[in-house]
Amino acid sequence: MPDIDIDFDERRRGDVIRYVTEKYGDDRVAQIITYGTIKAKAAVKDACRVLGFPYALGDRITKAFPPAVLGKDIPLAGIFETTHERYGESAELRAMYEAEQEVRQVIDTARGLEGLIRQPGVHAAGVIMSSEPLMEHIPVWRRDADGAVITQFDYPACEDIGLLKMDFLGLRNLTILEDAVAGIRANRGDEVDLDHLPLDDKLTYELFARGDTLGVFQMEGGPMRALLRAMRADKFGDISAVNALYRPGPMASAPVYADRKTGRAPVVPIHPELAEPLQDILGESYGLLVYQEDVMYAAQALAGYSPGKADLLRRAMGKKKKEVLDAEYEPFKAGMQANGYSDAAIKTIWDVMVPFSGYAFNKAHAAGYALVAYWTAYLKAHYPAEYMAALLTSVAGDKDKSALYLNECRRMGIRVLPPDVNYSIAMFAAVGTDIRFGMAAVRNVGTAVVESIIAARTAKGAFTGFSDFLRKVPVNVCNKRVIESLIKAGAFDAFDHPRRGLMLIHEQAIDAIIDVKRNEAIGQDSLFGDDEETAATFDVPVPDGEWDKATLLAFEREMLGLYVSDHPLLGIEHVLAAATDCSLAQLIGSAEDAPAGGAKQDRADGQPVTVGGILSGVQRKVTRQGSTWAAATIEDLEGAMEVLFFPATYAQCMSLVIDDAVVLVKGRLDRREEVPKLVAMEVTAPDITPAEQGPFVVALLEGRCVPPVVERLKEVLSSHPGPTEVHLRLITGDRAKVLRLDDKLRVRRSPALLADLKQLLGPACVS
Repeated sequence: MPDIDIDFDERRRGDVIRYVTEKYGDDRVAQIITYGTIKAKAAVKDACRVLGFPYALGDRITKAFPPAVLGKDIPLAGIFETTHERYGESAELRAMYEAEQEVRQVIDTARGLEGLIRQPGVHAAGVIMSSEPLMEHIPVWRRDADGAVITQFDYPACEDIGLLKMDFLGLRNLTILEDAVAGIRANRGDEVDLDHLPLDDKLTYELFARGDTLGVFQMEGGPMRALLRAMRADKFGDISAVNALYRPGPMASAPVYADRKTGRAPVVPIHPELAEPLQDILGESYGLLVYQEDVMYAAQALAGYSPGKADLLRRAMGKKKKEVLDAEYEPFKAGMQANGYSDAAIKTIWDVMVPFSGYAFNKAHAAGYALVAYWTAYLKAHYPAEYMAALLTSVAGDKDKSALYLNECRRMGIRVLPPDVNYSIAMFAAVGTDIRFGMAAVRNVGTAVVESIIAARTAKGAFTGFSDFLRKVPVNVCNKRVIESLIKAGAFDAFDHPRRGLMLIHEQAIDAIIDVKRNEAIGQDSLFGDDEETAATFDVPVPDGEWDKATLLAFEREMLGLYVSDHPLLGIEHVLAAATDCSLAQLIGSAEDAPAGGAKQDRADGQPVTVGGILSGVQRKVTRQGSTWAAATIEDLEGAMEVLFFPATYAQCMSLVIDDAVVLVKGRLDRREEVPKLVAMEVTAPDITPAEQGPFVVALLEGRCVPPVVERLKEVLSSHPGPTEVHLRLITGDRAKVLRLDDKLRVRRSPALLADLKQLLGPACVS
């Protein structure tokens, strides 16, 4: 049976299942059961519990496991089998097994549990459909909780007996597109028809060519963005090719494709004899295999295969079994020999096709993904505020992704404004060229409260101040925790009330009006109606005086989970960038950037790295031996990560490990669990002394701007690091051109710097 996958807006997947159930009958449509098995780590913890050992023993054993690869841990058998590919990584576990009787007992028991079925579940996407009642072919289960009909055979068994399985997948990016189109309609009044967008839009391809694709479907990983920049994509076929190339099979061809596409390298055929017969097949891909169809068409053109036989060849290559490949090679070789090709040409094309086929995309899949990527890039290029608002809404529950996209908004020049009781809806929304934070994202403020606020301002008009807000909203909004959270989040800032002042009087104000609000809720008004005395109840003067910036931002972060209106690191990014070797987003995302199939991560487990950011959530702890250590979260403009300061390190840096401290941490990356951590080895405080007013300007005659002088100038500037930006003023006759130098060449003004520059460029180079 065919394998059919269809992507839908993730909010509408249930509607699709209801539709097919109603169309074909609830006796012919069912979701698919899955059987969850006990994995290695769970088996260890179960064995430890059953044997009566403390939880800490099981935890210690599981933490000694090698890091998971693509979410899969090494099986217990692989720890002891020398032939297993990850045997060498398990030395610590084997040493514990040999040295400790309790560990041996736990692991031996766990090996008997591993692989047993623990519980049933439901396949995330699969649906079985039949032309006949399912009960005639398989047992089914009607779930009591919701009445859903579910098969009792898993999907391989269902497919083996001839039932059709379709995967109805919920794709977050389709939800983003729908929200963005709705946001464009609400904010600008424009109607965007995605199905009829021009596929030759200049702004969109400029965005791809810059690699400005953070938030673009399938294109936001660092290596993918680098490939787009190298390729300088300028047509739809390039986007499709990028999707197909960034897979383990054809990945080695990706830089070659980029070089050939841009003319940096010539187009070279796979073999001289194959240049002409493969021209029509590989011409648009510059002589490279890119799609699964390329293998099939090549087999038909070179070896005389039928389309069906060519597809069987592709499948055989994908299985990578030597005996299968050996059996397929002979008829392929015979077919090419019959068409007059040499053994060298046959061997060359076979050696290219076999490794490529294992993970290659088919062209329809790549083009379908490319179309969604193009739509998202088009909206980002033409409607940036609306698109980024939809993107932020889609990751509202993911703090790291939210921080990454908030920083992208700042880079794009889009202001992300705090919540506002007069303008915010539940989630992020574009307001002109800005984005307004949604009120439902504020801690302690639920959707029911947001709906009540929106209903009140719609029915009674915009709020004119804090007192007017209390006067108009219903009783469920007049809750001290809710109001406090809105104050701290900045939702009343538009009224020019200081947040500190509102915090001082909000409890008094609510106590004064709560009885009135309760009476309103049950339909009872004041005996004399809306008299002046009742109206005055709501008018509470707000005292002057505001918190300092650090306190404002700390409360904002507490309520929203993120710094929104500002960030403590803004303005010192260049200092951190110069002193670190990667951002936190790169560490967290290096596994995500790796393609399916297990390409090596950019930053491996145990590798030393240096990161910079602001500390929060510092927790001090004590070991059994009485030594103090600490755990904290380090956050930069793009993400956050847990950092562990073990006793030896903590003893040297305890004065720096405090909340809101800006630090540089050199540490060892720990990827043994799903979420990476950093084990600190050294902590320092960066020099964040404010820069002197204005940039430091160095004048240079254009005639002297030659490589030796430029290299020496870099050396001089690098030897006087500091916070001040450097501008180079190139003088040509009576004209001058000013160039801003790289942030890594910022300096600190000093007599020594001036002396070095004057010695190199002459006394008139600085004023």
